Amino acid sequence: QVQLVESGGGLVQPGGSLRLSCAASGFSFGASGMGWYRQAPGKERELVAFIHNGYSTNYADSVKGRFTISRDNAKNTVYLQMNSLKPEDTAVYYCTAMGRYWGQGTQVTVSS
Repeated sequence: QVQLVESGGGLVQPGGSLRLSCAASGFSFGASGMGWYRQAPGKERELVAFIHNGYSTNYADSVKGRFTISRDNAKNTVYLQMNSLKPEDTAVYYCTAMGRYWGQGTQVTVSS
């Protein structure tokens, strides 16, 4: 059974930082590309960042230079470090394994 459990979301002021974690189990984590998507109210789910099994990365233009995706295969965990947060980053953030499996999401709210 595949499980993806996100954590680390919360309320932060503009310009602040958060670090999201996704603990994975039930599949070959080290062989799998992992990613983060987000969905804001009234909007479609969008790709934020993706990290392949070879550690190459992709980012949405809106987060380049501010967000960093990383992974620790020994811990079966993928991270999203979010810096210089903006109100438009407010969304539910979802962890995905290979774009096939999804966590329940963690809320990120950026507001003053």
